[in-house]
Amino acid sequence: MDYKQRFIEFMAKSGVLTFGEFVTKSGRHSPYFINTGNYRTGAQIAALGGFYADCIAANMESGNIGGGVAALFGPAYKGIPLAVSAAAALAGRGMDINYCFNRKEAKDHGEGGGMVGYKPCAGDRVLIVEDVITAGTAVKECLPLLEGGCGAKVEGLIVSVDRMERGAGERTAIREIFEDYGIRTCPIVTVLDIIACLHNRPVDGTVYINDFIKQKMEDYMREYCVIA
Repeated sequence: MDYKQRFIEFMAKSGVLTFGEFVTKSGRHSPYFINTGNYRTGAQIAALGGFYADCIAANMESGNIGGGVAALFGPAYKGIPLAVSAAAALAGRGMDINYCFNRKEAKDHGEGGGMVGYKPCAGDRVLIVEDVITAGTAVKECLPLLEGGCGAKVEGLIVSVDRMERGAGERTAIREIFEDYGIRTCPIVTVLDIIACLHNRPVDGTVYINDFIKQKMEDYMREYCVIA
């Protein structure tokens, strides 16, 4: 079993990948939802960091992400534990990379500033670590802080799941981010991977995606997604 399949099962068993009726950040009504806020134990966050480290290492090896990354950046709030746990997992593999995250409101006392942890410098190459990409809104909000404010270069975006949805136009959010900003997105898995892994296949005795749920997901994808 590869890390992608193990990750999908991990999300389902952790109650992070759920099925029903949900409204996404982009306002779309979705039959499935990924909520990384449902991770709650030390074992879960340690495992999650390992999966992000797997994805980062695999994409560095394939050349999708260049070497020399100075820091992992986690957008507040959900990106914070993701960047920290991924950095810890990479350090355990002999790859010590800085981490940082933003404050929702800039600190107005002490040394001040809007960044916690490593302070990116001009020319630094930074990976943004996020949970899920739907319309790409959160990433676009980070760019003024990193590239405009610090002068750093965003080397790539690491996410747990690519929902493969359109952004503001007819392109996927991932394609928009790449064509508009030159930033490559590397997901651990895609929604197609999730369907292929879980459809009518029990995990610890539970079938998470039966024929009915699969149909709902495919209907949603026909309306909102771009499938190559």
